[in-house]
Amino acid sequence: MGNMLGLVGTGLLETIYMTLGSTVIAYIIGLPVGLLLVVTDKEGIRPHLVLNRTVGIIVNILRSVPFIILLVWVMPVTRAIMGTTIGSKATVVPLVISAAPFVARMVESSAKEVDRGVIEATISMGASTMQIVRKVLMPEAKPSLIIGAAIAITTVLGYSAMAGIVGGGGLGAIAINYGYYRSNSQIMLLMVIVLVVIVQIFQEIGGRLSNKTDKRIR
Repeated sequence: MGNMLGLVGTGLLETIYMTLGSTVIAYIIGLPVGLLLVVTDKEGIRPHLVLNRTVGIIVNILRSVPFIILLVWVMPVTRAIMGTTIGSKATVVPLVISAAPFVARMVESSAKEVDRGVIEATISMGASTMQIVRKVLMPEAKPSLIIGAAIAITTVLGYSAMAGIVGGGGLGAIAINYGYYRSNSQIMLLMVIVLVVIVQIFQEIGGRLSNKTDKRIR
């Protein structure tokens, strides 16, 4: 029992590491891509149809690939970057590749919710594109961006559990190796409960932070 609790503790730490680490890197990539899609949209601040469509197609292609297929497909890239394709560190690579386009679309959706009148007023005052993005789009979209981040984290969490089937580490690997392969339904149920609790925690944190930054409910 003690060994199993230790194993679960290690798996929990690995899962949190994979989830938060991958989400942070995915946002470093996906946030500017999402903003680029908004800015270059036909109704954006600086319309650029060719660039917008090109980036949009790349994002859509990556989003369309099921994670389990992507996980195997990018193994050469994972090995080149991490030196291995097994373990929690190696899983970060496919998680980022899969999550970044998802984040880009989430950011794009959040930024498009910003009142057009506010943007036009800022443009009329002579603000640059970067100033509009930094001082209007980002602050005004903050509540929606926070909710989107919570959704992204829970999505990545689900992907990280799926990675356990190919030795990705974390709670997913415990569920597969000690639950499914050994026909131990109790272990699988325990992993499901732990994952559900983690999801609820992240969703609650995201909801509270979003409410605190939402000017409409003050």
